[in-house]
Amino acid sequence: MIFLIVLLALVAVLIIWGISINNGLVAFANQMRNAFSQIDVQLQRRYDLIPNMVETAKAYMKHERETLEAVIAARNQAAQAAKQAKAALTPETMHALQGAENTLGGLMSRFFALSESYPDLKANQNMMQLQEELSSTENRIAFARQSYNDAVMRYNIKREVFPNSLIAPRFGFRAAEMWNSEEGAAIRKNIKLSF
Repeated sequence: MIFLIVLLALVAVLIIWGISINNGLVAFANQMRNAFSQIDVQLQRRYDLIPNMVETAKAYMKHERETLEAVIAARNQAAQAAKQAKAALTPETMHALQGAENTLGGLMSRFFALSESYPDLKANQNMMQLQEELSSTENRIAFARQSYNDAVMRYNIKREVFPNSLIAPRFGFRAAEMWNSEEGAAIRKNIKLSF
C-alpha cells in the first residue's frame, strides 16, 4: 500500500513538473509571438507608405515604370509573406518573410538610387515627407526586430535547457528562427533628405 502511494505521488510530481515546463514554454512562445506582432505592425506601416511613394514618383519617373511596378510587386509579396508568418510563426514562414523583405529592400534601394536622378522628385514636399516617415518606420522595425530576436533567444534557451529539451519536442515546441535580415539598413542608408 505504501509503495502504491509513493508511486502515485511520484507520478503526480512528474505530471506537475511536465505541466510546469509546458506552461513556461507556452509563456515564452507567446512573448515571442507578441514581439513578432510589433514587427508586423511596423511592416504594415511600411507597406502602406510604399504605394504612396510610388504614386508620387510616377509623375516624375515616367521612364522607370518597370522599377516602380517591381517595387509594388515586391511590396505585395512581402505583405503576403508577413501575413503567413503572422498566421503561423515557423522557421519556414520566417525564411519566406526574410527573403521577401530582402527583395523589397533591394528594390527600394534601387528606387531611391533612381529617384536621385530626378531633382524635381527629390524636392517634392510629399516625397520628402514620405521618405522621412519611411526612415522613421525602418528605425521602428529595427527596434521591434531586436525585441523579437531577444524573445526568440529566451524561448530557444528555455526550449533547449535540460530537462525542458526532453519535453519540448514531444509537445510540438520547435526551435524559433531569429530575424537576420538587413533590408531595413539598406533602405535607411539610401534615404537622403535634403532641405
